[in-house]
Amino acid sequence: MRQVDQERHNLHESLAGAVTLTLVLVLLGSVRCCPGVCTCDRNTTDCSALGLISLTPLLPLLDQDSETLYLAQNNLSFLAAVDLANLSSLEILDLSQNHFFTLQSGVFSGLSGLRWLNLSTNFLGRHLATSDVNRSKEAEQNLNRSRGGVSLSKEVFRGLGWLRGLDLSSNGLYWLPTGLLDGLQRLTWLSLARNRLAVLERATFEPLVGLQQLLLAGNPWECNCKLWNFKHWVEWMIYRDGLVDTITCSFPRKLIARNIRNVPAEMFEHCVQSVAKEVTPGGGGIRPLCSPGRISSNDECVRQRYRPVSVRRAQVTQIVAGVVCGTVCVMMVVAATYGCVYASLMARYQRELKKRGPPLMAEGVADDLGDAQSPTTPEEAPPKEACVVYGYRISSF
Repeated sequence: MRQVDQERHNLHESLAGAVTLTLVLVLLGSVRCCPGVCTCDRNTTDCSALGLISLTPLLPLLDQDSETLYLAQNNLSFLAAVDLANLSSLEILDLSQNHFFTLQSGVFSGLSGLRWLNLSTNFLGRHLATSDVNRSKEAEQNLNRSRGGVSLSKEVFRGLGWLRGLDLSSNGLYWLPTGLLDGLQRLTWLSLARNRLAVLERATFEPLVGLQQLLLAGNPWECNCKLWNFKHWVEWMIYRDGLVDTITCSFPRKLIARNIRNVPAEMFEHCVQSVAKEVTPGGGGIRPLCSPGRISSNDECVRQRYRPVSVRRAQVTQIVAGVVCGTVCVMMVVAATYGCVYASLMARYQRELKKRGPPLMAEGVADDLGDAQSPTTPEEAPPKEACVVYGYRISSF
């Protein structure tokens, strides 16, 4: 009995130790999965409106399997690539309403599975803004370009090949660097609303072959030759069932408050015919328009980008349809010609028959019958009053 009691005692102690260890592991796991200042629900971590200045003390406590991370309404101003390197499972990242003035190249390269990125309401286009409020908008924009451009380098979104939605609204952006969106072929939703964009380059958006919705409202658009190519790209996107909101002109005066999509193409004819010189932003002389095969992009001429696959396929379809239609038209012309010739021959044949008159069949048949039935004696000859019609004798009364 004592041995049995001892074994029961040992078993109870083992069970108690296992339960204690389990509780410790659960507590440690809960601490790592969800920091105390954040709110967590399954794979979602919400650390919004906490006044965070840095992510350094927070990131080690985050679960590496988190799929959604909200960091909106904080005071974050710097983000390094190593900060997000361990969050490879993230699909949604919200960094809106912070104080980001710049983002390093490849800062999101470790988030290969990211689907949605919200960078709205930051200061990504304002760190180079001049303090002189009387400086014209064009001079301020040229100044930003000459000093290196916006704080978004063309490599900032490198590695986000699966990104579907990108929000860059309310950032004070003056322009977008060429190549910024090159690696985002799967992007379907993009917002550039409420910035300071006056001009956009068509080459910047041509890689977005899957884009379905583009938000551009709230920008001071200059509806002149600089926006002409982008206008054509917008019309092409709408043609393939894309959605683009209103692009309201702020310049020139005669087009103020008009939607550029409703401006007739004839008003941009001079953009093609003009061979005027372009003034460089730094004011250091003039340079001619770009050579054939290259297009103007901000301060330099860049090689014209490939046409999207859908456009090339559409052109091939047009060529094939043209060949088929041409073949059908040729066959119809041949058939019509044959019909006309046949009708002409038949008409000529009928005219020939009409000229010949009725057939001389009666006279010939009568002669044959007369020869075959001619009487051997004068008494058997038919009277003279009888008529022979088509070989039959008809007696007169």
